[in-house]
Amino acid sequence: MNNFQDKANFIWQVADDILRGTFKQHEYGEVILPFVVLRRLDCVLEEHKDAVIATNNKFKDVLPDPAQVLLHATNGLNFYNTSYYDLRRLAQDAGNVELNFNNYINGYSANVREMIENFQIDKIVAKLVKNDLMFMLVAKFTEIDLHPDVVANHEMGYIFEELLRRFSEMSNETAGEHYTPREVIRLMVNLLFAEHQAELQGKGIIRTVFDPACGTGGMLTIAKEHIQQKINPDVEIVMYGQELNEQTYAIAKSDVLIMGEEADNIRPGTSFSEDKFKGNKFNYMLSNPPFGVSWKKEQEFIKDEANDPYGRFHAGLPRVSDGALMFLQHMISKMEPRGSRIAIIFNGSPLFTGDAGSGESNIRKWIIENDWLEAIIALPTELFYNTGIATYIWIVSNRKPEKRIGKVQLINAVGYYKKMRKSLGNKRNYVSEAQIQELTGIYSQFEEGENCKIFDNDYFGYNKITVERPLMEHSEMVRDKRSKPKPDTSLRDYEKVPLIEDVDEYFDREVKPHVADAWMDRSKDKVGYELNFTKYFYEYKPLRALKEIKADILALEGETEGLLKEILGGTRK
Repeated sequence: MNNFQDKANFIWQVADDILRGTFKQHEYGEVILPFVVLRRLDCVLEEHKDAVIATNNKFKDVLPDPAQVLLHATNGLNFYNTSYYDLRRLAQDAGNVELNFNNYINGYSANVREMIENFQIDKIVAKLVKNDLMFMLVAKFTEIDLHPDVVANHEMGYIFEELLRRFSEMSNETAGEHYTPREVIRLMVNLLFAEHQAELQGKGIIRTVFDPACGTGGMLTIAKEHIQQKINPDVEIVMYGQELNEQTYAIAKSDVLIMGEEADNIRPGTSFSEDKFKGNKFNYMLSNPPFGVSWKKEQEFIKDEANDPYGRFHAGLPRVSDGALMFLQHMISKMEPRGSRIAIIFNGSPLFTGDAGSGESNIRKWIIENDWLEAIIALPTELFYNTGIATYIWIVSNRKPEKRIGKVQLINAVGYYKKMRKSLGNKRNYVSEAQIQELTGIYSQFEEGENCKIFDNDYFGYNKITVERPLMEHSEMVRDKRSKPKPDTSLRDYEKVPLIEDVDEYFDREVKPHVADAWMDRSKDKVGYELNFTKYFYEYKPLRALKEIKADILALEGETEGLLKEILGGTRK
């Protein structure tokens, strides 16, 4: 097994061979994923195993807490295991596998035990033992080498990505809630750092990266690798993440542990009502929050915070059925005053859902009027495993480069894709490395072109004005006590007047010629913001001439008649 695809296939086959019939297919992931993590931890600890055991035997009755000397024995790792057992040694004693496995798990340092608890492994092991599958499963996992020297972190990410996709398909879960395709993350990272390389040059630089819906941690690790491999290897990157799903949280934490990072920076829970990084500010933030996820269970907490003028959600609340924009509000609250950059993936809803005065529109207004929105990139469809819908990358910053101040850049990247040889769920397309570089170039050049438009901030805003018409009775206009015409509510209409236009001039030009008795009730004006991406890149395609269409129809009729004669002629024979 020389590549990550072989290893993913091997693990998948282990699940199918051993678990089939005892576990339901939708349970396979719950069983297999913790053993993948344990095997990778084993491979990392293997060369230090005997040294840790010897150190523990020497100091366990001498020191009240020998954790520091045990960590020293691992030669720089952030975790250890004092048990004699690992999966390889467990596979040498079939008769005591359950007892020995418990000893093995309890031998781990506290940070690993906390992580493993999120897999609820006790229930899994009990069922495996009951059905005489535990020893068989452990033995199979010893056949695969998952050491980082053999399977790099990004390759391990691909393995988890593939396994999660397959397990999610079997359980009708949403793979997209767990994983973002690697090439999409690379595009996000390229855009995030394209114009920030000078700020990352030099010695002694420390920067933070945060993802409030981090899944298995792919965005964090790829961002770190990008900075250290392509910008400056001397930059110290500190990763932070929060994740609601227990299993993916545990996977993310294990990855960070193995990288030698501070695993306590990956924390469980919902970012909305259990912000584990309250008061923290970060230099760079990336996220792909779930699309169309309800925040109804947390609405009491969220609404209370929205009433706080200093709270994260004071600008507005989106509809309860879709909390995506609240992730961006949450991230904006964590921007460093000296400057932070954000890359976040949305579907189309945050662009235009909600009329003037709605929560969504008010959030867009808040972001654009504060000049935080730097760019939006429309991605190709069918990039994600769980959906074929249109998606967009938003780039947000509170310290724009001078050329971008007061501007928003829109990039139409819907045609930048290659077809996959084999579909993976809904994923039929991918963005190639060359296309990532081309799109990064379009972003950095900041010049109008076929696939790039640049607008002033107020281009996206509009005044929603109320247009009234008089109430008529017996062909007479009804007036109030001040002799002003009363409005007929059944005829009330609204107009969206771009902020860049004079309202009175617009009204005289667009409304008055059609309804001469109309007037505006300016007391009801509302300012709204929306980004209609399709409109900005719309290309008119003239309709075909009637003569051409008629010729095609006649040709088809001729073909049909000929086929009919052949069929009827054959029937007579």
